[in-house]
Amino acid sequence: MAHPASADPPGVWITTVEEPGPGVPLAVKDLFDTAGVLTTYGSAVFADHVPLRTAEAVTRLEAGGYAMVGKTNLHEFAYGVTTENVHYGVCPNPAATGRVAGGSTGGGAAALVLGSADAALGTDSGGSIRIPAACCGVAGFKPSFGLVPLDGCWPLAPSFDHAGPLARNVPGCLALLRALVPGWAPAELTWLGDVRVGVAWLETADRFVGAAVEAAAAFIPGRRLVDFPRPEGGVGVVFMREVADVHRELFSANRELYSEDLQLKLDRCVAVTDRQARDGEAARARYREQAEEAFAGIDILVTPTLECVAPLVGEGGVGDHNVRARLVRNTLPFNALGWPAFALPCGTAEHGAPASLQIVGRPGADALVAAFAAVLERALRAA
Repeated sequence: MAHPASADPPGVWITTVEEPGPGVPLAVKDLFDTAGVLTTYGSAVFADHVPLRTAEAVTRLEAGGYAMVGKTNLHEFAYGVTTENVHYGVCPNPAATGRVAGGSTGGGAAALVLGSADAALGTDSGGSIRIPAACCGVAGFKPSFGLVPLDGCWPLAPSFDHAGPLARNVPGCLALLRALVPGWAPAELTWLGDVRVGVAWLETADRFVGAAVEAAAAFIPGRRLVDFPRPEGGVGVVFMREVADVHRELFSANRELYSEDLQLKLDRCVAVTDRQARDGEAARARYREQAEEAFAGIDILVTPTLECVAPLVGEGGVGDHNVRARLVRNTLPFNALGWPAFALPCGTAEHGAPASLQIVGRPGADALVAAFAAVLERALRAA
């Protein structure tokens, strides 16, 4: 019996399970190992790779009542934000025709919109859960660093890497996180006014994205504008050095199997010097201090998830920096910090495409962030 995913547009799935077992239909990003099932990491290097063991996060979800229906497409080796994959196809955005699904967990977000899965497992190193969630109008949660295990998942930049859930709504994300982290539960919260909330970065968003986030924030009593910093450029150098360390030997031996775009990225990554990496770590430490100072007096930070709606397919070509830089501007900071961040749909914006707001808490405040997202979602849907 063929799974409904077989009727989906090309570019969403890398492989599907023809006879999935009983349980909530789960889409797994093809960055997680799955025993006996093709696992490519979105790369031609691993085009025929079938692991012997299943990643811990997938094992936990299967034990928690989820049934994997397939492996979803992603940006090559998860190093990109559009899921325009030269090896496995461009992942379409079912919520905004002609626009990218976001990345690198683009296939998971698209599968949710198409109804081919009711839950998705993704990774987020610079925004790779939240960006596709925002582009496709679904919910996505990047938990605190280390909360969800990454054993059996191909790394991108290990100190930035997180695993987490995507679903069509907040309760779906929270059910996934309960299965991923046994014993975890959201905080008890019934009124948004019980939380001190700061709002930031509206001024850099496109007009209608900013308006959608501001309208959603209007449901939060006592909110106030805060001046929340973004990291210095050196933090990005740390990310690049970690990517280089992951790929150095593999890239040297298999350069021709990497796409032209990834070759250019990795050439820049491997050129990062020890001195630059040390300076970047110092910049990251300063950013942590600045972020903690900016959070004084608030419990939750609300920002636009993205400054813009999903870009057009092909807008960011080979070697392009602009699309990636814009899409990670509001998301990467919280990978550098390791703080929990939730992407929540909040209407439509430019070109009728989805808008999304980001809910952020201090490290370890996942329960509060999740509860706040649930209450705000209910308020938005009741409006």
